[in-house]
Amino acid sequence: MAKLPYLVVDAFTETPGGGNRVALVLDARGMTYQEMQQTASRLGQSQVAFVSDWEGQNFHVHYFTPAGEVEFAGHASVALALTLAREGYIPPETKRLYLRTTVETLPVDLEIEQGVPVRALIRGPAPRFRDPPSWKIMREFVEALGANERYVHRGLPYGVAFTGLWSLFIPLVAPGLVDSLEPDHAKLSELSAALEISTVHAYAPMGPRTFYARDFAPVLGIPEDPVTGSANAALGALLARAGVVPRWEGELSLVVLQGHHLGQPGTVQVRVFYGPSGAILGVYLGGTAVLAASEVLEL
Repeated sequence: MAKLPYLVVDAFTETPGGGNRVALVLDARGMTYQEMQQTASRLGQSQVAFVSDWEGQNFHVHYFTPAGEVEFAGHASVALALTLAREGYIPPETKRLYLRTTVETLPVDLEIEQGVPVRALIRGPAPRFRDPPSWKIMREFVEALGANERYVHRGLPYGVAFTGLWSLFIPLVAPGLVDSLEPDHAKLSELSAALEISTVHAYAPMGPRTFYARDFAPVLGIPEDPVTGSANAALGALLARAGVVPRWEGELSLVVLQGHHLGQPGTVQVRVFYGPSGAILGVYLGGTAVLAASEVLEL
């Protein structure tokens, strides 16, 4: 019987059991799409990243949920980049590698302290936006979250944005209101499918550059995602486009806290870079990661 080694890593945290967990198959050479999908279903994690090939500092990556392949997963990318560096897949002190996804090549910058890679900053997929849904549809989503329109923050943007997954962003007045949400997952899944989005991201301000969020993805089979890299990167793009977050020349930096409600707190760093005209040139997301377990799957 063949054996497939894999690692379990928690992203956006330095404490095992915190942040967002992902399974990493660092050597998936020769695996078919069907084999990756079956493995993702068996491993019981919300995300699995497979490295299907590599050369030098370039790594070909596939991201799977139990429901199927997705273009990008932020927490899986942070965990994978740091793990590849720590496991010796690139030379020591290397500060950049590339993740080649099914749609584009994403550069990753590594922050190294005393010879150890401690943080990864990844350029996410290019942000995209759709026209915001009507207020009638927004109200349906707010009610499906277990809230009402008095919860909604009128000074922050709502809308649909993408940096890997399409998400609907709903701003609420305070972090406590975000924590109080009790979603109707069946209704949320139905509304998400109709709007053709993958997640619903409720967020609230904690300071000028700090936000608190929860992310719901029942349409993907994930009732609540603990700490979401791609959606928080898209949130940064949405806030940048709306001009509601203070920025330095050419750059906006913010921090999103997530996962506290589930007892898996994590921190996502988001940086948005602008051109001279104000157009968004790139959105980066980053954080830490920690090894939780080393396992073997019998195939």
